Amino acid sequence: MSASAPIVSRMESASHPPVLVDDDRPASLDHESRAWLRDLRGDGPARDRAVARLHALLLRAARFETGRRRASHPHLRGDLDDIAQEAADDALLAVLRRLEDYRGLSRFTTWAYKFALYQASVKVRRRAWQGREVPVGEEAWGALVSAGLPPEDEAEQDELLGAIRDGIATALTSHQRSVLVALALDDVPVDVLAERLQTTRGALYKTLHDARRALRRHLADAGHAVGEQRREVS
Repeated sequence: MSASAPIVSRMESASHPPVLVDDDRPASLDHESRAWLRDLRGDGPARDRAVARLHALLLRAARFETGRRRASHPHLRGDLDDIAQEAADDALLAVLRRLEDYRGLSRFTTWAYKFALYQASVKVRRRAWQGREVPVGEEAWGALVSAGLPPEDEAEQDELLGAIRDGIATALTSHQRSVLVALALDDVPVDVLAERLQTTRGALYKTLHDARRALRRHLADAGHAVGEQRREVS
C-alpha cells in the first residue's frame, strides 16, 4: 500500500526513544580518541583540562543546534545561549558517565558531539512548548497528508486516513488517544507531555505502544495492511 508509509511513519518513529550509543562492534581507536579517553579517565590537571576542552566542544555543538532549530520553533522563548549552556552541561555529564559505551566506531569527538546535539534539540523543543497548550484537534491531520501523490494514491490515502480517524475515535481509550495524538501527530516532546500528565516517559511509551497495537488491529479488521500489523494480530 504505497500511500500508507507517509501516514504511519511518524507514529512508528514516535514510539521509539532516541539511541545515542553506537553498536558493539570492535574497532581500533585513532590516536586523538585514545588521548581523549586517557585524559578523561585520569585525574589531576590533565583531566581538568580535558573536561574543559570537551565542554567547549559540546557548547559549540549545542549553539549550532539551537541556532539551527530556532527557525522551526517560532514560539521559542528566552535566550538561546542559556539553552545551549544547559545542553552542553547535561551533555558533558552524559559523556563522562558513558565513557565505557564508546566503541571507537567514529572519532571520540564525533561520538560526544551527538550528545550535545541531542540535548540541545530536546531543550529547544521543551522551551518552545513552555506556556503552550497541548493541542488535540483536527488540525493534526493536516500533517499526515502527503502532497503531490497521484490521484489513485490520494484516494487510497483518504481511505486509510478515514480508517485511522475511526480507529483513534473508537478503538483507543481516551488516554491512549490523547497520548497518540500528542506524540505522533502534534509532535509534542515526550518530556513535556510527561510533565503535563504527571507521569513518566516510560509510561507514555508503553501507552503509545498499546495504542498503536490497538490501532493496527482496527486497520487490519478494516482491510488495511500497514507495516507489521499482520505479525502483531497473528
